[in-house]
Amino acid sequence: MLRITAGKLANALRGTVSGTSRVAAVRCLHGTEESAEEFDKRYEKYFSREGIDGWEIRKGMNDLLGMDLVPSPKIIEAGLRAARRVNDIALAIRWLEGCKDKCGDHQATLYPFLLEKISPTLKELGVPTIEELGYDKPELALKSVYDL
Repeated sequence: MLRITAGKLANALRGTVSGTSRVAAVRCLHGTEESAEEFDKRYEKYFSREGIDGWEIRKGMNDLLGMDLVPSPKIIEAGLRAARRVNDIALAIRWLEGCKDKCGDHQATLYPFLLEKISPTLKELGVPTIEELGYDKPELALKSVYDL
């Protein structure tokens, strides 16, 4: 009985919440809506915490990648530094891949801009880009029939 009622309630709530209000709800978790600068500072502070471990870094990154936004270069750099502090190069590369995927349809313009902004940090930390590793092209992919 409880399961049926909970299912109906979830369906009713799912129909009333639109896409824009979900994003607003995520941004309003702390009581008031925060500006973009405050949002950036909050996540920079989160990734810069002393004693942060790999699980907490992954949680912060997953939370950011689950939102309807592309992280700012400052947040990307803070995430890279946090991954480097716990000595997890794979996490740093996956973070770059996730940020690239979040660019969506604007990947041709937005991703090069992000790389330009974060390239000094990448060089400082010794983190290679996805393109340097060859991860941007599938290794065993067949040529497209349209390219023949």
